[in-house]
This record gives sequence, structure tokens and C-alpha cells, in this order.
Amino acid sequence: MAKLRLLFVKEAQASYISHLDLMRTFQRVFPRGGLELKHSQGFHPHPLLSIVLPLPVGQSSECELLDFEVEQDADGTGVAELLNAGLPAGLRVRGCYPAVRPARELAFLRARVEFDYDSGVPAGAAEKLGELFARGEVLVSKRTKHKDLAQINVAPLIRSLSWTAEGNRAAADVVVAAQNPGLNPGLLEAAAAAYLPELKPDFARVRRLELYDAAGNVFR
Repeated sequence: MAKLRLLFVKEAQASYISHLDLMRTFQRVFPRGGLELKHSQGFHPHPLLSIVLPLPVGQSSECELLDFEVEQDADGTGVAELLNAGLPAGLRVRGCYPAVRPARELAFLRARVEFDYDSGVPAGAAEKLGELFARGEVLVSKRTKHKDLAQINVAPLIRSLSWTAEGNRAAADVVVAAQNPGLNPGLLEAAAAAYLPELKPDFARVRRLELYDAAGNVFR
């Protein structure tokens, strides 16, 4: 029996697969790869696998993590190749290895946030956006687990942020708190729309680039 961790990419059409459907996809592909997942005990056994930091629907990522347990003794060698043969387009396993570090040590995530403007980036957009998120308080409405609307201050959850603008796109390289509490980088669009309505983009996208621990080291 072994506890393993997948590092995988979720992009293109797969970005619109919900969390539950993504879990079902992996549950089906593991047996095809010859891996026997360990199941929970009780009246309704279920496979022991979990995504460390679920990705919001519509966002893409280069660094998703999935923890799972198999009945075999394994170190992850060859697992990526086995799973990739059965995964749908937009999902690709980059690696598989023993899950040594606990998920609670994941502290920050880095993402690229892009704002697209059909008529070109408004003048001074990068500077105005930079000034906005440099404030001590930037309040955004967010749905809670109970589906209620709550105001959260996103400013303290941003560790670093830089904006560039060219052509029809303004882009941010941002590092935010990942959990307890964490910040969805997609809320940068909501903040821009609330405080700088003239900079509300016609389309926005988010792509996770990397995960870090509290010391700023890559988390795997």
C-alpha cells in the first residue's frame, strides 16, 4: 500500500470540467492504468483520493495536485504514462511521487491573470490597477460556503503583484495566499470592476503557474 501524489495540468476544454466530474474522471482512469485504488471502509466505500486545492471552473493550471492511495507498493514510477493514455484532452499528468509533505504546508500560489479588452487596453490601466491593489483595503463580495454574500478584503492576501499592458491585454503576475484563508485570483477582476469600472475587462482568464510553501519554496 502506498500514498502517492499526482502533479497534473488542467487546461483548454478540461478547464470547464467541474470538481466532481474531475474526481469521477480520475476514479475511472486509475483502473485502466492497472492501479488498484484503496477504498474507505463502511457501508458506502469510496476511493481514497482528493485534490489538494480544487481549481475554480473555467480556470486552467500547470500545477494541480491529487493525493491518492493504492493497494500496491509503489513509488509512482510509470504512473504518469499509464494515466495519460486514458485521460481526456486538456488533462495531462506531469509526474507521480510519494506524498511526503502534508497539504497544510501549501501556503501560496502563483497565477497569471489576463484582462482582455476588445478595443485595446485603456490608457494607464497597468498603473491604475497596480495602485488599486497596493491599497491596504480592497473589498470584494464573495459567496461563502453557505451561499451567502460576504465582503472580504483581498489586499492582505496578495503577497506580490505586477501588471503589464500591451495591445488588447493587461496581465498580472500574482502570488496570493492559497488557503486558511486563500484568495481566488479571479477576484482581481471583481475588484477592478468595483473600484475601476472603466477598466472592467471584456474577458478575463486565470492560469495557475506554481505552488509554494510558507518559505517560498516550490511545494510538491
